[in-house]
Amino acid sequence: MEEACKAANIHDFINELPERYDTIVGERGYRLSGGEKQRIALARVILKDPRILVLDEATSSLDSESESLIQDALKRVMAGRTSIVIAHRLSTILAANLILVVDRGQIVEHGTHPELLALNGLYANLYKTQYRKAVQPPIVNEA
Repeated sequence: MEEACKAANIHDFINELPERYDTIVGERGYRLSGGEKQRIALARVILKDPRILVLDEATSSLDSESESLIQDALKRVMAGRTSIVIAHRLSTILAANLILVVDRGQIVEHGTHPELLALNGLYANLYKTQYRKAVQPPIVNEA
């Protein structure tokens, strides 16, 4: 179990709990954040070792630090198995072998990340929106 928790990036957190792996969590125990709950869920997936993995919005409600921890864990969990990932956050699917872009229930584009960017369609627009960096012009003092 500890190896699964290490792979899911939750082991260090568990070791900081009052009773470590024996700590009661949930409504009557220690309250877990969304990211902590998702990393524990990933540890459970690792223990079950399924041939096919289905992830539905695995990082949708996470802050960037938790998302980064989940992304690192997901890379290890998805390696060598068929994974179906449903995501609005494109960071979750950038390395996918095949991305299907669905709009109003229809597949409107498909390909790898670079192929979809080259199409300059819906996926490219979503990518540009999510990864647009706010560039502010420098402030110049004219005194």
